[in-house]
Amino acid sequence: MDRMHLGCVTYNVLKDLDLEGIIKILETTGFEAVELRTEHKHGIEPSISKERREEVKARFARSRVRLLSFGSTCEFQSPDPAVRRKNIDLGKEWVELAHDTGALAVKVRPNGLPKDVPVEAVVKGIGESLHELGDYGSRYGVEIWMEVHGGQTQNPPLAAAILRAANHPNVGACWNSNPTDIVDDSVAKSFDLLKPYLRNAHINELANSAYPWRELFTLMKRAGYDRYCLCECAESKEPERFLRYYRALFNALGGAA
Repeated sequence: MDRMHLGCVTYNVLKDLDLEGIIKILETTGFEAVELRTEHKHGIEPSISKERREEVKARFARSRVRLLSFGSTCEFQSPDPAVRRKNIDLGKEWVELAHDTGALAVKVRPNGLPKDVPVEAVVKGIGESLHELGDYGSRYGVEIWMEVHGGQTQNPPLAAAILRAANHPNVGACWNSNPTDIVDDSVAKSFDLLKPYLRNAHINELANSAYPWRELFTLMKRAGYDRYCLCECAESKEPERFLRYYRALFNALGGAA
C-alpha cells in the first residue's frame, strides 16, 4: 500500500448488520476494510467454531473488503492481578480468532485510571499485560493495537508512556481522534508522541470542524502512514447514504492520495 485507506468499525454504523450485510454495504460504498467490534449482530466472537472461522475467512477472501481487525474490550488497568490475567487470557482468545479468520490485529484498550493507585503502577501493569499479549500475538502473526482510549488514559502523553512500558515491536497504537489530542488548536504535538507506535486510526465525525482533520491526514501522510483510517461514528437510519457522504468528506479533507 502506498496511500491511506478508508475502512469502518462496526461501532456503531454497522452494529445491527449481520456479516453479509456488513460486507455488502462496505463494498457498495467503496470502503476497503472493517474492524468487527465485539457484541454486535455479526456474532464473530472467540466462541465460534472452527468451521465458522473457516467460513468467515473464506467469505472475506471472496469480497473486496478486508477483515482488518477485531475490536475487543480487553483492558488492563485494574490493580487486581486476577482481573488483568482474565483480560490477558481473553485477549489471547481474540488473537487465535484473528489468526483463524485472517485478520491482521486485535484492538485492546486502557479504560481510565483506577482510584487511589499510583499512575506509575497502572502504567507498569498495562505495559506488562500488553507485552505478554504482544508476545502471544507474534506467535500467530497477529498485531496488538492499543486504542488511545478512556478518561485520563486517552491523553497522548500517558498513552505514549504505556506503549513505552509495553516495549514490544508487535504492540502499537490505534489513534482514536479524541478532543484531548488537540493542543493549541493542533494535533501535531500529540501526533509526534504517538507516531512511532502508529498502526491504525479510528476517525469519527469528519463534519466536526473543532477537530483538525486536514492537519491530521497531512501529518499521517508525511509520516508515511499507508494503513487504514476506520470510521467510528454513531448509527444512522440511512447507513449506506451516510457512508457514501463520509467517504466523500474523507477524500475532500485530504484522506485520499
